[in-house]
Amino acid sequence: MKAIVQTEYGSPEVLSLKEVDQPIVSNAKVLVRIHATSVHAGDWHLMRGTPWLVRLMFGFFKPKTQILGTDMAGIVEAIGSEVTQFKPGDRVFGDLSESGFGGFAEYVCVPESALVLKPNNLTFAEAATVPVSALAALKGLRDVGKIQSGQQVLINGAAGGVGSFAVQIAKAHGAIVTAVCSSRNTEMVRSIGADHILDYTQVDITQTGQQYDLILDAAAYRSVFDYLPILKPKGTYVLVGGSTARIFQVLIFGSLISKFTDREILPLVSTPSQTELMVLKSMIESETLVPVIDRYYNLSEVPIALHRLEQRQVSGKIAIRLTEA
Repeated sequence: MKAIVQTEYGSPEVLSLKEVDQPIVSNAKVLVRIHATSVHAGDWHLMRGTPWLVRLMFGFFKPKTQILGTDMAGIVEAIGSEVTQFKPGDRVFGDLSESGFGGFAEYVCVPESALVLKPNNLTFAEAATVPVSALAALKGLRDVGKIQSGQQVLINGAAGGVGSFAVQIAKAHGAIVTAVCSSRNTEMVRSIGADHILDYTQVDITQTGQQYDLILDAAAYRSVFDYLPILKPKGTYVLVGGSTARIFQVLIFGSLISKFTDREILPLVSTPSQTELMVLKSMIESETLVPVIDRYYNLSEVPIALHRLEQRQVSGKIAIRLTEA
């Protein structure tokens, strides 16, 4: 089969399209022919081997995992004798982050717990953009942020992969949503339901005088201390993604800030869940949640897609199509 392979850490140039052995289905696993995948920030962290914690987990000098890719959608090709939830021909999508990755390839073999049936109203490419980013948005808002109807919610990075799902999920929970994005993305963010929009190129979002019950920060490139004045007492700040420095700031100081400011400062730790994927599937099929796709690439163009993602040139998600279906 064809796959995007990585044998060393570095820039997108370390990725190459190669012919590799197709995985063989085992008793407890499902073989899926991948029709589409997508890229997200975790992919380029694994590609670059940064921060150093990545190397401690996935190989210090060179990557243990040579085929990256977490999101995927495709058709079940074969099942092991112990598999009960799926049959050949089922159309599925899933999150491979706990299953050894492997989405940047024509086939993958994974536990059935990584998969659910694909929403009927999405193409494979659309479905493949959902799992990791939408799960992060759902868990960040619902499980960590404890979102409630009527709350004032700020989504920083609202035009990105996680942010574009977060705007819609917050609205589905009855929140009043303020979205932070650049001027080129204001129309897109408005179209997915944002009540208010702040253009960070024109205004300092921490100096508007507005306070929020919940802040979901999917683009954490400034100090968490900057957000404290716009977070209501008893409010919650949830860090989802951003610079390595900001992530470590929240991990190291978040509990202390929470203790002394009467505000919750929390990082999102998201793991895949079949139950939550079913929640997302239901939201998609009811048209409560719609993926926003910036553009499509083919498998050989994964390095280009990751370069654009690194440069923060993406609105919504990038889909990688392996077939036209």
